[in-house]
Amino acid sequence: MAADYDELRSDVKESQHESLEAVKSANKPDPRSVVLELDGDDSGEDAGLAGGEFVNDELTVHVIPQGEDEFVCQSCFLVRHRSQKVVLGGIDYCRDCEG
Repeated sequence: MAADYDELRSDVKESQHESLEAVKSANKPDPRSVVLELDGDDSGEDAGLAGGEFVNDELTVHVIPQGEDEFVCQSCFLVRHRSQKVVLGGIDYCRDCEG
């Protein structure tokens, strides 16, 4: 007797049927309740991330001026060492962006 290898095994058929029935019988939310939840509070208060907190501290960043042996690539805008500098048409590029 020839075997049809494309046909699903009987245990797989049963598990697919059971999982489909579980999905069908799952509690579906009422569409009106979902709309009410989404429309809920649009005041903008408490708009932070879940579990996050707002910190009222000021961020301090120390800016280091560009060195004499550095340049800014006009393609990727990264500060690179002068050994990476390639000039094409009067514009400074790094070796990664020259192509």
